[in-house]
Amino acid sequence: MGSQLRRPYGRTHGKDGVAVNLLVDGGRHPEALLALEDGSYFFGRSAGAEGETFGEVVFNTSMVGYQEIVSDPSYAGQLVTLTYPQVGNYGINEIDMQSRELALAGLIVHDMCYQPSNWQSVKSLPGFLAERGIVAIEDVDTRALTLHIREGGAMKAAISTTDLDPASLVARVQASAAIADHNYVADVSCKKPYVIPAKGECRHKVVAYDCGEKAGIAKRLAAVGCEVTVVPWDTPAEKALALDPDGVFFSNGPGDPETVPPVVEAVRACLGKLPVFGICLGNQVISLAAGGQVEKLPYGHHGGNEPVMNLLTGKVEITAQNHNYGPVFPTFGPLVPELSDGVTEHPSDLRFWSSRHVAPVVMSERYGRIRLTHVNLNDGTPEGIQFLDLPAFSMQYHPEAKPGPNDSTYAFAAFARLMDGVEDYLAIDVREGRRF
Repeated sequence: MGSQLRRPYGRTHGKDGVAVNLLVDGGRHPEALLALEDGSYFFGRSAGAEGETFGEVVFNTSMVGYQEIVSDPSYAGQLVTLTYPQVGNYGINEIDMQSRELALAGLIVHDMCYQPSNWQSVKSLPGFLAERGIVAIEDVDTRALTLHIREGGAMKAAISTTDLDPASLVARVQASAAIADHNYVADVSCKKPYVIPAKGECRHKVVAYDCGEKAGIAKRLAAVGCEVTVVPWDTPAEKALALDPDGVFFSNGPGDPETVPPVVEAVRACLGKLPVFGICLGNQVISLAAGGQVEKLPYGHHGGNEPVMNLLTGKVEITAQNHNYGPVFPTFGPLVPELSDGVTEHPSDLRFWSSRHVAPVVMSERYGRIRLTHVNLNDGTPEGIQFLDLPAFSMQYHPEAKPGPNDSTYAFAAFARLMDGVEDYLAIDVREGRRF
């Protein structure tokens, strides 16, 4: 594609060269430009707030759930491309927000719906984005853009309704800061602690480190009988432990896990003292605390249809994911052959273990045996780990996903079982709690 100019079908130009579409609001939406750091650019039309925004362009393959996507704090600093062609059909409601504020840098769609139809809808998606100051662009060939990102990797980009000169905007993108240069967790975390009561009988008290926690996570924890005290990302571990919790949870969040050393230190202070559970960024900081390394994936995992094999059951779970970073399992330590089907060397592709239906175990220097529990079947990356010599586990994907899939919601029941002292706490049929 290079720097090829792409214009959508069915468009004309009004005065001063401004693109108009008479089928939408009488053509009042100004022209917009999407530019990538490799020199590629797309013309489109404003579908949110006017102005310009810079960030890292990524894509999400979900067919539904756009409200949950745009309100997910983990998208802080990112321009989100939705591959599904028409977005906004069911509008925006008041109950599916994953955070009070929007953290994403911008939104890229092919066709935006301005007249939604749904009994819960209170406003349109483009109206909501404009109201919240989020710059968006439509009339972009999002599938071509997605293929381009898959080939070139996630990269810096910008959307602008003010700078429509491709050469100018590309140059400004190239000079902009990288997403890894900023601690976005500090931006999206809560500023002071708050409590979410258990649903029904309170069985456990949990401290949750808010690194950009989605609202759905606290709801899932509450549903299994946990009273959740949510604390800011940089809360010292001694303050968290002083609350006398039964377990500690480390949440999802945006950006590079290397930018949040206080969270890693909090994990180290908690491991071995009480049950620990982490999701997404939580999985990454737990991995760093255990002495493993974390890598940036070429274009990340963003979508609601990622196949993950549970190595403990041999079952494939369809999962929702949103991350650009992930742990490197071989860096945790050497394999324990007697617990890894006799294998002595780490394979380069972790799908090796899924083909053998084996959950390999390594020996970490600091925390003993760590088992690989889940593997992504698309690219062979690790998706879950379990500590065998202390009470802790974590997952890279999102078991709280809404509107789904719900294959992995058992993770929250597993955490409750771990706090109950159940030895085989992860031995749960994925069908438990599901509705057919």
